[in-house]
Amino acid sequence: MDIQENIVNKVAASGLITFNLEDYLAKGERLVYDIKDNLFHGLILKEQDFRAFVKEHDWQQYTHKNIAITCSADAIVPTWAYMLLANKMKPYADEIVFGSLETLETVLFSKALSKIDIGSFEGQRVVVKGCGDIPVSAYVEITNLLTPVVKSIMYGEPCSTVPIYKRKD
Repeated sequence: MDIQENIVNKVAASGLITFNLEDYLAKGERLVYDIKDNLFHGLILKEQDFRAFVKEHDWQQYTHKNIAITCSADAIVPTWAYMLLANKMKPYADEIVFGSLETLETVLFSKALSKIDIGSFEGQRVVVKGCGDIPVSAYVEITNLLTPVVKSIMYGEPCSTVPIYKRKD
């Protein structure tokens, strides 16, 4: 008898479904557009100068980019300035948000996960694979989506999981 015949893959036989959030990682470069570079003396936004910049700037450089618009300076920036930037970037950029790169990743994952057919996980035992480059917000989002339909949710790898949720039948 060959020893290979007695080896059983218990993970494969367990019926667990592995959900890998890396599969939903949006493509495209991520950029931060910091409006501080448009401030006069790093303090105020001068409308006339800003509108001239907007008119002359090459917006095509944002083609297929994911952009987080922010202001790292301690300045009061009128809301319309952010709106104007978003309006000019929109024809080129894949995604534009106000906030940090972390906010951008949260929005990108939220949009990607909203397209999942959650019904296909009905009654399943799901392991959400743990990965280092995925924001915590994505784990929270997928947990919120899966909890109403799955039998159980675990975190980690199929061979070493942390129980998160188990439906009481």
